[in-house]
Amino acid sequence: MKKAMNAAEIEAVLKAHPEWHLKGGKLVREWTFKDFLEAMAFVNRVAVLAESANHHPDIDIRYNQVVLGLVSHDAAGITQRDASMASQLSKEFPPA
Repeated sequence: MKKAMNAAEIEAVLKAHPEWHLKGGKLVREWTFKDFLEAMAFVNRVAVLAESANHHPDIDIRYNQVVLGLVSHDAAGITQRDASMASQLSKEFPPA
């Protein structure tokens, strides 16, 4: 089992990646696209990254909006693995 991060560690992640925020005990970020097809193409690219890291985000798709949530259910909280995935996603898909 992975160890959940404490509040100070999570705050440091959020400070380093201000496009992410804390919601419902998860690291959360939203992307908006031109249309549904662009949103789905993005989700497919995220799927490849997530599979290679063996860490799979919660994904919510609403037409042209995609929300990703990162939490380690086996640790009952946010872990370094979630922080690393957030960092990788921010690098691959930087804020506009």
